Amino acid sequence: MADSPPDEARLHEAALTHIARYATTRAGLLRVLDRRIDRWARAAEEPDMAAIAASRRAARAVVERLTALGAVNDAAFAESRARSLTRAGKSRQAIAAHLASRGVAAETTREATARDAETDLAAALAWAKRRRIGPFRSAEADADARRKELGVLARAGFDREVALRALSCPPDEAEARVIGLKRT
Repeated sequence: MADSPPDEARLHEAALTHIARYATTRAGLLRVLDRRIDRWARAAEEPDMAAIAASRRAARAVVERLTALGAVNDAAFAESRARSLTRAGKSRQAIAAHLASRGVAAETTREATARDAETDLAAALAWAKRRRIGPFRSAEADADARRKELGVLARAGFDREVALRALSCPPDEAEARVIGLKRT
């Protein structure tokens, strides 16, 4: 690393490089820039606390500027990631947890995860297909196996009504719903 602390220009270049390669949130980009500053501080023989504080202020300014320009957009990130995770068979609860871990605000998360019961059912069916349960199991399930499958869907974050509908869905309809979900 360079001997001088990361200034706003270097942090801006690092931020542009990161957002060119990865979708990110404001909080995520700030973490990336803070880690860069931390690496510089660890590599410096005698890190100057004032220089570190100035670099952190510069990092926040860079994130604010890129947000104002629209290069970093938490709402767009949340919507895109929510769609992708829904297609992967994740529940609303799991998607909300993922977005929260990425630093997306609660209101933005609520907007991104707002979906109808049919989409929830299709996501549960996609999860069931990955786990080979419900309509995708190879053999008929007894009451104990059905209870275990219900538990699998519950642990994945699906509510009871959606889980029961998914487990009792006919195989042809289940496959059609999963395919339909992949097209959205």
